[in-house]
Amino acid sequence: MKKYLSFWVIVMTTIILNSCKKEEQNPNIPNVFINITIDPNSTIYQELNTAGGWLYLTSTPPSRGIIVYRIDQNQFVAYDRMPPNDPNRCCDDDGNCTRLVVGDNFPFAKDECNNISYLLLNGSIFEGEGKYPLIQYNTSYNGQLLRIFN
Repeated sequence: MKKYLSFWVIVMTTIILNSCKKEEQNPNIPNVFINITIDPNSTIYQELNTAGGWLYLTSTPPSRGIIVYRIDQNQFVAYDRMPPNDPNRCCDDDGNCTRLVVGDNFPFAKDECNNISYLLLNGSIFEGEGKYPLIQYNTSYNGQLLRIFN
């Protein structure tokens, strides 16, 4: 009986200690209120009419804008265009700083200043050296309207 009890104590202690580990939060996340609702099926947002489509949306600073990507008919992801790793490395004297770009790099977002590519499906680093994934916002889609929020 003692043998089983000590086994379970070790197992439970291991589970508790591992569950206490927290992932380090990115200190570069912009402190901005995001609450945008769009109809991704309308002609205004034609780029989002099909799976694999993407577009940029503007937002309030200190956000540098939003990349919206349609994964499939019912799933969207939204990321801030602020590079999550060293976002202020390439700023000019007027405060204009680099933004993530998609363009020819599709299905990747590229931080051209730090030379890091991120996968749009999940925001993870695909190529380059960095510590943090893309800064992701919540999305909710009801079949007609897409809400992007934090």
